Amino acid sequence: MRVLLTGGAGYIGSHTALVLLDHGHEVVVLDDFSNSSREAVRRVEELSGSRVPVIEVDLADRERALAALADVEFDAAIHCAGLKAVGESVAQPSRYYRVNLDSTLTLLDVMRERGVSKLVFSSSATVYGDPAYVPQDEQHQVGVGLTNPYGWSKFMNEQIIRDAQAAWPELGAVLLRYFNPVGAHPSGRIGEDPSGIPNNLMPFIAQVAVGVRERLSVFGDTYPTPDGTGVRDYIHVMDLAEGHVAALERIEAGVVSYNLGSGTGSSVLDVVSAFEAASGRPIPYDVVPPRPGDVAEVVANPAKANTELDWRTTRSLADACRDTWAWQSANPSGYGA
Repeated sequence: MRVLLTGGAGYIGSHTALVLLDHGHEVVVLDDFSNSSREAVRRVEELSGSRVPVIEVDLADRERALAALADVEFDAAIHCAGLKAVGESVAQPSRYYRVNLDSTLTLLDVMRERGVSKLVFSSSATVYGDPAYVPQDEQHQVGVGLTNPYGWSKFMNEQIIRDAQAAWPELGAVLLRYFNPVGAHPSGRIGEDPSGIPNNLMPFIAQVAVGVRERLSVFGDTYPTPDGTGVRDYIHVMDLAEGHVAALERIEAGVVSYNLGSGTGSSVLDVVSAFEAASGRPIPYDVVPPRPGDVAEVVANPAKANTELDWRTTRSLADACRDTWAWQSANPSGYGA
């Protein structure tokens, strides 16, 4: 298939592009490079030995996006484009809703006009809100107790896609609910390159290890977890990318959701310890008050994806730390190095 990969120069997108190419698909990357780098695409080409066409446009800008896509042929779309920082979404709600919703609306319009009926959407476990039970399966309630515009935008996008499919029965859409992506390609050539202060744990730890930042802040150590710090389900980005390809190759008409997670929880201090082992460097940290809205434990039940997509994680937290360190130590300033 020839796949339009929106946000294809980003962290998830670049790894997904590489796995798509490894599976024999063609990839066209669409990205506005507001939070990504052309160097990521160049390195995907280097690793794959394949040319990757790039369309530089903001998908949320309907008029310009339609013009940019006018002559682009594709058979399916994987939609990773959008803004993703929880804290930033609280400070800039209108920007998050405009970008994250308008980009999906534009893509759906283009797809229907072209008769392209296969869509994989990058959603998030944030749609589940404060967990009513752990591990969370796809039957867990969604859209209840959401605490930030980022999470609401993912929930709203899922509803938009369901409504679009009801009006266009030929559409087949898969909603992939990510848990906590970590790691990098084992080559160390592509990885996570956040702008400014990282919002996620693993890249912050990596920047402490490489000397870009002095200390890690651990937000709370009195949660009802084994060591008192928050527990999350960390999934290696290469496993996540393979989940996209598994979903793409099994799309049927209708809308279906899948959790992409490992099914195993790790605490903040577990991740610190694993990264110290992988890097051989100490990770100094301070315990600070917990952040509003954070919950004690979020872990996926991935059984549905295991069964229906014949997909499961094969890489460990230790693998993710090793690969992140390979990326960060070789690229201390990310793609700008």
